Amino acid sequence: MEYLSAKKGMPVEQVEQMMQHVTDVAAKAGLEYHFEHVAHTKTLKGHELLHLAKAHGKQLEMKERLMKAYFTDGGRVNRIDELVGWAEELGIDAAEARDALESGRYADDVQADIAQARAYGIQGVPFFVIDGKYGVSGAQPAEVFAQALTQVAGERDGEAA
Repeated sequence: MEYLSAKKGMPVEQVEQMMQHVTDVAAKAGLEYHFEHVAHTKTLKGHELLHLAKAHGKQLEMKERLMKAYFTDGGRVNRIDELVGWAEELGIDAAEARDALESGRYADDVQADIAQARAYGIQGVPFFVIDGKYGVSGAQPAEVFAQALTQVAGERDGEAA
């Protein structure tokens, strides 16, 4: 936590309270977070692996595996050996995963995702884009998402008429 508080200029106690709050909210949703194990790393290779998993129809499963690795297990989502292991767990060929990650096959796709996020004005996560038009920033209550989805559905109904 020292790194995070120094980087953001926040007191250590405040950061610890924030992390505890997130941990408590996650626990209520059935998630187990261990921020004390989080290895702060660049996640570009992890995002490349997500694109490979998408090509295999396993993007959602890979996202969940990477989140568990990062937030619960203290995994390093930038290390090719670890990423290949997680790909194997989901039935993706290890040699294919290693080749994709070492060659940077999906690096341009990740950069396109980053450019799209910048175009939307996204500066942090989580951030949810709905129907390419609406954004919901941060961990919001279910009501906020329900309202956004209702608005999108209403607009689509209006277009169909």
